[in-house]
Amino acid sequence: MRLTLLLTILLCACESSNVNYNPYIPNLKFDKTINLDLPLYDDIKFSSGSVELIGVGVCGIVLFNFNGDILAWEQCPPNHAVNSSCPKLNISGVQLSCECTQNLYSLATGQLLNNINHNNKYPLVRYRTDRVGSSLRVYN
Repeated sequence: MRLTLLLTILLCACESSNVNYNPYIPNLKFDKTINLDLPLYDDIKFSSGSVELIGVGVCGIVLFNFNGDILAWEQCPPNHAVNSSCPKLNISGVQLSCECTQNLYSLATGQLLNNINHNNKYPLVRYRTDRVGSSLRVYN
């Protein structure tokens, strides 16, 4: 009995889960490597700098330098469906803003900073990054 319980717990603990689950943003698989030495990416060489990667992810990706760590965030609004009047979030300093809902999200944590209508429950979707020398791999 104890062995069965232990095996059940281990199997459940090892189950693959989608940490980035969000009903508004599909879970796309992608793998993009960029050269950070290119002038296009100069802004993320410094703390609090950000750059958009267009054509990657669902609506694009925002790269953000958080004290030397490069974070990658999905640019789709996480709390409503993407539509033509509100296709993506916009960079506003160290935040992403949604023109439709006026929501603000932290580029450092991905969290919603102002829950205006109190129905918002999803943070930004974060993607994985690996930095080796001057190359940055962004993937899901």
